[in-house]
Amino acid sequence: MFLNKLSEKDFVVLRGPFVSGRQNLNSIAGILILSIFLQALMFFLTYVVAGDRSIFPHIDILFHVHLYITGGLCILSLVYAIPFVFVRQQKLQYLISILVSQNIFGVFPLLMALFYIGKNNAITEGVLLNFTFTILLLGLLVFIATSIRFIILLNKGAYRQGSKKDQLRTRAEAGIKSFMPMIILASVSLLYLIQFVVRNFGLENIFDVVILAICILLFLAMLFVLPEQLVILYCKFRFESFNFQVNGVYLNPLQETEETAGTKFKKNSNANN
Repeated sequence: MFLNKLSEKDFVVLRGPFVSGRQNLNSIAGILILSIFLQALMFFLTYVVAGDRSIFPHIDILFHVHLYITGGLCILSLVYAIPFVFVRQQKLQYLISILVSQNIFGVFPLLMALFYIGKNNAITEGVLLNFTFTILLLGLLVFIATSIRFIILLNKGAYRQGSKKDQLRTRAEAGIKSFMPMIILASVSLLYLIQFVVRNFGLENIFDVVILAICILLFLAMLFVLPEQLVILYCKFRFESFNFQVNGVYLNPLQETEETAGTKFKKNSNANN
């Protein structure tokens, strides 16, 4: 595998979310607990609200299959939110977090958009299926293109410590936390502004188009970040430095740094002798 040719130092920047604490074990556990309620809500909105009277083909089969998958993810989310479990199964906890995030922000929004489009009396099953395959093909192209770009950057050393990516991520970690209240306020304000304009000027169709576009863009955005999620998961299996110590608080140190430091210490000791 091409990633096996790279060493630990080529992935150091990807440890950023773990180093900052944004994705430590307790944070992921809290997100998994919250995801149980979010998945239940999204399932209701997708199949009961958007899916009601939709002509999307085989929606009943899709309902039962997705119900089992979502139910299984909810059970696993609960299990891997238990400290005794996630400290010993950190890799699987991160895998569950990937599946849950893709389900909530990728699969559900796409299905919601497709089901809602299927409620339009002017559309046929054939047109709806063609549109579905087009979106899925576009998503596959986004995933492949992002994966290739990510591999090229890794081979160029863009994710080594001290690289431009490292500096940008360090600023982003601090920037996201400091500007998060403003981002939330701006997002909520923009949403209410759009609703006000739409309701007062009778642009319901445009509002529907905007919401549907956001749902599809969310699906594509999740495929855009999926390659990085998978590479981080790969790093957790390959490098101990991407996992936390038994106490679940501190990250394991970088092995290459320790080996380098040990070599230098031996050289200095021999020189002194």
